[in-house]
Amino acid sequence: MDAAAVELGQWILRVVLALTFIGMGVTHFVPSVARTMAAMIPPILRTRGLASPRNLVYFTGVCEIAGGVGLLIPALQFAAGIALAIFLVAVFPANAYAASHREKFGRAAIPFWPRLAGQLVLIALCILAAL
Repeated sequence: MDAAAVELGQWILRVVLALTFIGMGVTHFVPSVARTMAAMIPPILRTRGLASPRNLVYFTGVCEIAGGVGLLIPALQFAAGIALAIFLVAVFPANAYAASHREKFGRAAIPFWPRLAGQLVLIALCILAAL
C-alpha cells in the first residue's frame, strides 16, 4: 500500500471520528439525553457542586467536541487522538454502571462485553487517527 493511500485512509478515519465525537458531544447538551447520562454516573463518583453528575456530562460533551475538532487540525491531531483514547477509558465506568442496570437505562445500557469490545475498537481507532 502506498503512502498516499495510507494518508487518505487516515484522513477519512479522522473525519469520521471527528464527526462521531462532535455529534456525540453535542448530544450531551440535549436535556433528556443529559439527564440519562447524568444518571449513568456511578454513585461512588457522584458529588455536588462543580463535579456534579450534570456538570460532568457537560464537561465530557465539551471534551468530545474539542477532541473531534482537534482531529481535524493537523497540529493537534496527535494530542486529540491520544486525549480521546484516554477519554474513552475515563468514561467507561459510566458505561459499565449502565450495563449493570439495564432495567433503569433500557437501550442506553449496552451489555458490558459488547460495550467493552466497542470501546477498545474506538480507542484503537483514536490512536491510529493520532498517528
